[in-house]
Amino acid sequence: MLWQKLDYIHNNPVKRGYIDDPLHWRYSSYRNYQDLPGLIPIEIIS
Repeated sequence: MLWQKLDYIHNNPVKRGYIDDPLHWRYSSYRNYQDLPGLIPIEIIS
């Protein structure tokens, strides 16, 4: 259920048409889950 909610949150800006790829949304944690630096460091627990 957690991954479903994260996918929903990460894809909201895409669905609204603000961006084409979740990686482009500056304030999203999606970048952290793709092993890229984000604005706020988060700890990913697998």
